[in-house]
Amino acid sequence: MTTKSLSRSELQSELVKALGQHLPMHCLLWNNEDTTPYECDGLTAYRQRPLVVALPETNAQVQAALRTCHRLKVPVVARGAGTGLSGGALPHALGVTLSLAKFNKILKVDPVSRTAVVQCGVRNLAISEAAAVHGLYYAPDPSSQIACTIGGNVAENSGGVHCLKYGLTMHNIVKVRGFTMDGEPLTLGSEALDTPGFDLLGVVIGSEGMLAVTTEVTVKLIPKPMLARCIMASFDDMRKAGDAVASVIGAGIIPAGLEMMDKPMTAAVEDFVHAGYDLNAEAILLCESDGTPEEVEEEIGRMSDVLRACGATAIAVSRDEAERLRFWSGRKNAFPASGRISPDYMCMDSTIPRKRLADLLLSISEMEKKYKLRCANVFHAGDGNLHPLILFDANDADQLHRAELFGADILETSVAMGGTVTGEHGVGIEKLNSMCVQFSPEENEQMFGVKRAFDPLGLLNPGKVIPTLHRCAEYGKMLVRGGQLKHPDLPRF
Repeated sequence: MTTKSLSRSELQSELVKALGQHLPMHCLLWNNEDTTPYECDGLTAYRQRPLVVALPETNAQVQAALRTCHRLKVPVVARGAGTGLSGGALPHALGVTLSLAKFNKILKVDPVSRTAVVQCGVRNLAISEAAAVHGLYYAPDPSSQIACTIGGNVAENSGGVHCLKYGLTMHNIVKVRGFTMDGEPLTLGSEALDTPGFDLLGVVIGSEGMLAVTTEVTVKLIPKPMLARCIMASFDDMRKAGDAVASVIGAGIIPAGLEMMDKPMTAAVEDFVHAGYDLNAEAILLCESDGTPEEVEEEIGRMSDVLRACGATAIAVSRDEAERLRFWSGRKNAFPASGRISPDYMCMDSTIPRKRLADLLLSISEMEKKYKLRCANVFHAGDGNLHPLILFDANDADQLHRAELFGADILETSVAMGGTVTGEHGVGIEKLNSMCVQFSPEENEQMFGVKRAFDPLGLLNPGKVIPTLHRCAEYGKMLVRGGQLKHPDLPRF
C-alpha cells in the first residue's frame, strides 16, 4: 500500500484494516465522535482529531501496532492521561494516537529494594497509595498526580511541589521498558546501582515520546517522613518574597517544598478551596519541612527566622496534618481554580535563576498591560520554575494570538535572564518557536541526530519539541516584522 496516494478516508480504512489484524476491534476508534476526546491534551487551545486511536491491552499488541505503522510509514503519537500542558499529545492528522490507558497495573511493590514495577498507565498517586502499607511513597508529585500517569511523567520528566528536595522524575526512576518505533523491545536502566554503557535512560526520560514508547517503569520508593509541617508566609511586596526564596536556599536550607503564589492566584484558589490564604498579601510562600520531629522543629525555626528577616508580614505554621494538607490544597488546585475565572488559560513553564524571580514577575506585570490580558502566577520557587497562567478566551482569535505573544515574551525574557524555556511541562508544540531563541541551529541539529538514532523515519510524535531551521528563520522574520524583538542580543535563526 502506498499511503501517500490515498485520501484521508481511504488511508483511515486501510489503517483500521491493518491494525485490526493484530488488535481486537474494540481497541480501535476512528469515528469522529469516538476520536474527539483525544483531539488535545491539557493545552486545549490547539486541537486535531487523529486518524485512528489504538488502545492496546498487551505488550504484544503495542509491538504489533508500532510495526504496522512503521511498515506503512504512519506517524504515531503515544498518549497517557492527556494531562500534559504543552501539546505533547496533540494528535497527528494522518496518524495513530496510541493510548496506553489500559496499561494500569501495579506489577510489584518491593519494600526491601524500595522499588515498584508499574505499567505506564498507572496514576502517579496510585503508586504512593500502593506503597503506603510499607511506609513508603513515590516522591515526585505533579499537581495533576491524581490523574497523570507514570508513562507521561517519564515523557515530560515531571516534577511537583517536592522536587526541590527529592528531585524530578529522572532522579526517581531506575528502569524503563518499551519499544522503538519499529517495534524493537527496549530496556533502559537497571535495578543495579549503575549500568554499563551510555546513560540512555537519561536520554529517554524527558524526550516527550519522540524516541520510544514506554510500557513499564521501575520507580524508587522512599520512606514516608515521620512528620511534615508547612509554613505559610505573607509578603506585602513581590520583590521581598522573591528575595526570601533566595535567602532560604542561601542559608543552606533545602525545604521539602518551597512554592510561591501571587495575589491574583491566591484570590482564585482561596475562592475555590478555602485554604486559609492571606488575601491581602502581594505574595505568599509555602515552605515545608519533613523528617524526624526534632529535625522539623529545628528547620521550621530556621526558615521562620529567615522569612521574618526578609520582611514577611505574617507567618503561620501548620499545627497538624489536616492543616498542612489544607495549606497545600490551594497550590495543588491552582490550575482548576484558574479554569473557574477564565474560559481558557495558557500555562507557561520557564525556569530562571532564583535571584531573578522578582525581576521576571515585575516584567510579567508590564506584559499584562502590553497584551491586555490577565496573568496569575504560581511556581516552584525553590528551583526557579515558574508557571504563569495567561488567562484568555480561545474563541476570540485575537485573544489567542495575544496570549501566544504573551507566552513567547515570558519565555524569551526568561532566557535573557539566564533561564530556560521549560522546566517540567516540556516543549511539545507550545514552545517550538521559543526553542529557536534557546538553541542554535547546530544544537537543534544535534537533537535531531539523537532522534534519528532511535527513529530514523521520524514517525514518533513528529513535529514536536525540536524546531526545524526553516521554522526558526520564519519565526525570526515574524518577530522583526511585528516589532516583538525584545532581546536583540539573543540568537535568531
